[in-house]
Amino acid sequence: MKLKWQMIGLASAYCLLLMELGRGLLFIWILAILSFHQCSSNANARYHYHKKHKPKGSHGKSPVHVPAPPKNPDPPSIPSDPYPNDPGDTTGSIFDVTSYGAVGDGCSDDTAAFMEAWKAACAVESATVLVPSDKVFMITSTIFPGPCKHGLVLQVDGVLMPPDGPNCWPKADSRQQWLVFYRLNDMKLTGNGIIEGNGQKWWDLPCKPHRGPNGSTLPGPCDSPTMIRFFMSSNLVVSGIKIQNSPQFHMKFDGCEGVLIEKLLISTPKLSPNTDGIHIGNTKSVGIYNSMISNGDDCISIGPGCSDVHIEGVTCGPSHGISIGSLGVHNSLACVSNITVRNAVIRESDNGVRIKTWQGGTGSVSGISFENIQMENVRNCINIDQYYCLQKACLNQTSAVYVRDVQYRNIKGSYDVRNTPIHFACSDTVACTNITMADVELMPHEGELMEEPFCWNAYGIEETLSIPPIGCLLKGMPHAITESSQYSCSNENGRF
Repeated sequence: MKLKWQMIGLASAYCLLLMELGRGLLFIWILAILSFHQCSSNANARYHYHKKHKPKGSHGKSPVHVPAPPKNPDPPSIPSDPYPNDPGDTTGSIFDVTSYGAVGDGCSDDTAAFMEAWKAACAVESATVLVPSDKVFMITSTIFPGPCKHGLVLQVDGVLMPPDGPNCWPKADSRQQWLVFYRLNDMKLTGNGIIEGNGQKWWDLPCKPHRGPNGSTLPGPCDSPTMIRFFMSSNLVVSGIKIQNSPQFHMKFDGCEGVLIEKLLISTPKLSPNTDGIHIGNTKSVGIYNSMISNGDDCISIGPGCSDVHIEGVTCGPSHGISIGSLGVHNSLACVSNITVRNAVIRESDNGVRIKTWQGGTGSVSGISFENIQMENVRNCINIDQYYCLQKACLNQTSAVYVRDVQYRNIKGSYDVRNTPIHFACSDTVACTNITMADVELMPHEGELMEEPFCWNAYGIEETLSIPPIGCLLKGMPHAITESSQYSCSNENGRF
C-alpha cells in the first residue's frame, strides 16, 4: 500500500511539473520509464523480496531465547521480539495460501493448500506463510513439521477454523489435536485475525460434565481436540493473535524450550469444559506477558517438567485461575521449579493461584512466587491442595509431591464467601514447608467474613498481618524432612 501511494504521488508530481514547465514529450517519456520501473518492482516484491544476506555463520543453531524475569519491582518491558519487523513489511518471502489454491469460503477444505504453502516457506529463510484477511479458511487436523529455515512466520490475518463439530470431523483424523507444530526452531505465530475452534458441539457431547440428561455425565467417546500444540520445538513466539472457542485446551506446549507469549487474547464461555487457556508441560524458559484469557478451565496450567516460567501482566477470568498441576497422577514423578506470577488480575474465577497434586506422587514443587495479584470475587484465592481427586473417592496414600519455598506477596482483593479464601491442605506425611505470607488482604465480595483460613501440615511465616489473619501456619520445620531420592528432582533438570 505504501508503495502504491508513493507511485501515485510521484505520478502527480510529474504531471504538475509538465504543466508548469511545458517540457512536452521529454517529460512524458521520463514519466513512462519511471512508472514502468516501479510497477515492475512492485510485482517482483509481492512474494520474493528477500532480506540482505546474513554474515557467514548466521545459519547455525540460534541460542535459546530465555525471557528473563525483571529485577526491579515495576512491570518489566516485554522481552525483545526476534521478529521486530512490522507484519506488513515484506522483508522476507511471502507465501500466500490463496496462491496455492486455498479458497477461503469457510466450506472448502483448504488443508492441501496450507501444506503446500508451508512446505515452500519452510525451505526459505525468514519466510511468512500468509493467511489473508477477509476470508475464512477451513482445514482439518494437520501437522506442520520442521525442521525449517530460521525465522519462519505463520501470519493469520483472516479466520482459520476446523470442521464444525465431531460429526464433521474426518474419521481418519486424530481427535486429540487440530494444529500441531513439530520440531521447529525460531518460529512465530502472529496476525490480526482469529483462530476459531468451533467448540460448541464438542462441549455438548453427553460425556462432558453435566451435559447428559438431567445434568448427568454419560459414558462414551469423549476425545476432543486441543486447538494448537507446539511439540519438541524451541525459540517460539506467539504474539497478538486471538484464539476462541476451543473444543478442549486452546494452546499446549510439550517438550519445548524458549517460549515467548505476548498480547494474546483467548476467549471461550465460562461453562465450556476442559478448555484450559495455555498449558505447558515438560517445557522450560517461558515468558507469558500482557495477555487476556477467559475460559472454562485453568487460565494457565503448568504441568510436570516445567521450570523458569515467568507470567506477568495477565488478566484471567472467568476461569479456574492460574494452576501448578495437577501433579503426581498415577504415582508419577513431577518436578516443577522457579515459577513467578506477578502483576496479574484474576476475576470471577473458581480459583485464584493454586498448586494441586495427587496422593501417591513423588518429586517436588519449589521456588514459587505469587506477587502483586488482584483478586475480584474469586473462590479459593490462595490454595494448596495435595488431595486433588476427580472421583468421588480416592485412596489415601502416604507418598506425595513435596511442596516447598512458596511465597505469596501483595495478594489483595475480594473473595466469594462460598469458600475460605486461603486453603493449605498438605500431605499427612510430606508437609509443605517455607510458605511465606506478606501483605495479603482478602475481603468478602458480598456478605460477612467466612471461617478462618484452613491449614493442614503447612509450615511457614506471616511477615505482615494478613486479612483474614492466618493463625494456622506451623512455625519452623517438621521434625523429620524426608531426604529420600523420590522427592529429589536434581536428575530431572533439562530432561523431557
